[in-house]
Amino acid sequence: MHFTGTVYRNPYWPTWPLLEVTQGCTHNRCKFCTMYKGLQFRPSPMEWIEEDLRELAQSDPDATTIQLLSANPLVLTYDKLRAILRMINRYLPKMEHIYVAGRVTDLKNKTVEQLRDLRDLGMREISLGVESGDDWTLDRIHKGYHAADVLEQCHKLEDAGIDYWMTFLGGVAGTEHSRDHAINSARVFSQCKPMLVGTGALTLFPGTPLLEEAQRGEFDPLSERGMLEELKLFVEHLDVDCIFVTHHTVAASLTGPNFLDRKERIVAALDRAIQHGDHDRFAALRRSKRTL
Repeated sequence: MHFTGTVYRNPYWPTWPLLEVTQGCTHNRCKFCTMYKGLQFRPSPMEWIEEDLRELAQSDPDATTIQLLSANPLVLTYDKLRAILRMINRYLPKMEHIYVAGRVTDLKNKTVEQLRDLRDLGMREISLGVESGDDWTLDRIHKGYHAADVLEQCHKLEDAGIDYWMTFLGGVAGTEHSRDHAINSARVFSQCKPMLVGTGALTLFPGTPLLEEAQRGEFDPLSERGMLEELKLFVEHLDVDCIFVTHHTVAASLTGPNFLDRKERIVAALDRAIQHGDHDRFAALRRSKRTL
């Protein structure tokens, strides 16, 4: 199999096998991320992809799910994606579910009709690293789009019948804009219909611009308590029935389906963590992280 550099897979997608169809990230400018630093984006040659599919046809001929790598293979053109999906179905004829990650901007070069066709070929679930619905914050962390783009592109997925995930990254607005980041993100997310909303909290990894700005006094990061308060504010304003997933250090027990039915319990759990949680332990867990 052709795998270039470190392999990152969505831990919440219980999929196998993995198929690399792109290398690196087209954007690679987000201030909180070093996952693909130093790795130039390029599509994998179709010859490599076909070689890997021949191998998978021998090792896992009954595969019904597959996850496409790397950072944002959704950026590929409709024609290129269509050719790859058709090839997957030819070599793995029992394929049912093709999982793809991407940026919001990756959807701009595809029409609803094209997305429907890709869905019919198996691309039924997409993970979008949205991070925020607040324009100030999106500009601050160099995401390369605004809230209006999030709404427009997510509505296209809904029209195409493709399920999608949205992520909220706590802490990236710092103390200066924390409240607006939480509330405006929740408002934007609530105007969409994601099957899953995932949340995490910022870790300042070595080599990231945000860490360098923090060291220069240009970015004031939230404390553990502050990130919990921000997450609580986001949850309080979120109004969409979805699976809710958090990998915040506070507790995985907040994760589960039927968010609206559990919303009050989640808020109460966050409030307890704010008032009585072991914030030093939460901080230690965060320091132990090595990547997003």
